[in-house]
Amino acid sequence: MSVNSGDTAWILISSALVMLMTPGVALFYGGMARRKNVLSTIMMSFVALGLVGLLWVLYGYSLSFGSDKIGIIGGLDFIGLGNVGQEPSSVYASTVPHLAFMVFQGMFAIITVALITGAVVERMKFSALLVLSALWLTIVYCPVAHWVWGNGGWLANLGTLDFAGGAVVHINAGVSALALVMLLGRRRGFPEEPMEPNNIPMVVLGAGLLWFGWFGFNAGSSLASDGLAASAFVATNISAAAAAFAWMMVSWFHRRPTLLGTVTGGVVGLVAITPAAGFVPPLAGIPIGVVASLVCYYSILWLKMKRGIDDSLDVFAVHGMGGIWGALATGIFTSLAVNSAGANGLLLGNGIQLLKQLISVLAVGAFAFAATWILGKLVDVTIGLRVGQTEETVGLDLSQHGERAYGGLLR
Repeated sequence: MSVNSGDTAWILISSALVMLMTPGVALFYGGMARRKNVLSTIMMSFVALGLVGLLWVLYGYSLSFGSDKIGIIGGLDFIGLGNVGQEPSSVYASTVPHLAFMVFQGMFAIITVALITGAVVERMKFSALLVLSALWLTIVYCPVAHWVWGNGGWLANLGTLDFAGGAVVHINAGVSALALVMLLGRRRGFPEEPMEPNNIPMVVLGAGLLWFGWFGFNAGSSLASDGLAASAFVATNISAAAAAFAWMMVSWFHRRPTLLGTVTGGVVGLVAITPAAGFVPPLAGIPIGVVASLVCYYSILWLKMKRGIDDSLDVFAVHGMGGIWGALATGIFTSLAVNSAGANGLLLGNGIQLLKQLISVLAVGAFAFAATWILGKLVDVTIGLRVGQTEETVGLDLSQHGERAYGGLLR
């Protein structure tokens, strides 16, 4: 094992790109919140950089990637970055410093926690969010990361494929968000009162940063500066482009080609291609992206219009459903010709791979929902999850943080 300078440069750049996605999420979510909750919404995402960034190096990385314990969790080998240095790991990413692999994975943990917050904005206590985020990282994220990516993890041993986090990041976050939404209940006034985005240009800026950073998210998951990274990079862009255009057309069919919808479609395409990017031919990004837009568009309508579920910024519909489709699509389109470490999928005669992907979807989804529900209940009965009626009416910017995003009166 020796350090390769090209691979190291790429993984460090990719880590920086993935880091930028968390402020991107903050802007994406912040623009969709109401005027009186902009800063609170942004803060919920941005604080993950501090909280998770610390917990990851103290023990999160070790629980996720330490020596395997019965396929469920990592050991304590890397507590406080013990045995994590400038030389490559003997198990993971053998051409880059172990520290580089560790920080790359840490950026994934950070953004996963940030993604969940979009479902609970405008009504969740900031103190409860901090406590719940720490618990969720420890009890939900770290085990799932080990199952899928850890050496000896049971889903890895089963042969499920998740190139950059369809299950670990998106299904995990999306299903957990749904559990919290069901615990918290609707925002006051939903769905009777209009709850329009306060700043759509901010949403577009956030989506642009996400698309930009996602190249590090997916292509960086090759863990080398090689042809596979290039293939994942191109597949990522194709899926996002196809999904953005498809969402625009669907929204136009129903009413108007909205900007908010088009950028949401781009994010949906990025979500769906995440588990598949390094396993499928780049052109598979077209059907993956188009179907993702259809699935997520109608999931939003069904959840909000038919079921009356107030997932504030559609985290389950976008990340949960998008991640589920992406995981299953991986089992359909994957090809050994693209990645010899993967498998052939349904289209190449291997239906078993699709079954393995389904098992991962069900296992991660069920565990994330149940564990998050229990953790949410625990926080609720101790410090309370939800702000009071007056605080919610005034807005969380003032009531939780003592700040306002814009001058003048808050609506």
